Amino acid sequence: MGLHAGWDSTPESRGGGVFVAAGDGNLRRVMGDFQINPWWTHRSREVYENDWILVREDAVTRPDGTPGIYGVVHFKNRAIGIVPVDDEGRIHLVGQFRYPLNRYSWEIPEGGCPNDEKPLAAAQRELLEETGLVAKEWRLLGTAHLSNSITDEEAFCFLATGLTQRAARPEGTEKLENQLVTLDEALAMVESGEISDALSIIGILRYLRSI
Repeated sequence: MGLHAGWDSTPESRGGGVFVAAGDGNLRRVMGDFQINPWWTHRSREVYENDWILVREDAVTRPDGTPGIYGVVHFKNRAIGIVPVDDEGRIHLVGQFRYPLNRYSWEIPEGGCPNDEKPLAAAQRELLEETGLVAKEWRLLGTAHLSNSITDEEAFCFLATGLTQRAARPEGTEKLENQLVTLDEALAMVESGEISDALSIIGILRYLRSI
């Protein structure tokens, strides 16, 4: 837990939350009752692993005090999304067939970021691979957890502008097409469900709020 400079780092539990002593001698509330972890983890075991994910099963005591299990999918890469906007304010979208959903999906350019790669470097690489675009200006739109009831996957979303077109370099698992849409068209695709990918929705809406 991050504490304000000058505060006593020893927390004190009282009714209504957890408190620490501030420099003026008063107590400051830093965590409400509902923010304290109510789960107890007794042991964990790995049940499956490949190059991209690790699945574990934890033996737990649930918040209601009864024993149970919890399955967690750990992603070995962080998720990266890019909202590429051209000089006319249009957004580059990527279309591809998504195997787990058994359906076609329109999305912002996305990819994975290994732990030894910076998120911005991964975003620059993925944008070039999927669209052939190089951007002069980059800005972080924010981070997100995409499915936090079952996975620890963390996502970074960037805005890319000042675009130059080069040759795309898709991976062997990708059969992609590209289209340019206005922001209004992208929002309509979100509202209609044509864009259902979570990171794409987050990126488009955060871009909307940023302009």
